[in-house]
Amino acid sequence: MQRLRPLSEQECYLRCYGWAGREDAVKVLRPADPVQHEPSSALTERIRLAFEARIDARAAEAA
Repeated sequence: MQRLRPLSEQECYLRCYGWAGREDAVKVLRPADPVQHEPSSALTERIRLAFEARIDARAAEAA
């Protein structure tokens, strides 16, 4: 493939890393209404149950 013109360093950077914008700060957006978070033990249990359900579904499908 032949290029029509050579790219500048700035154009190469933008193609590789995308446009960064002019803001140097990271903004943390908080939800409009605070959500009650469940304790980590309850979340862990929900994840474990979902994982077991997926394994059981695969075993039933394979049989």
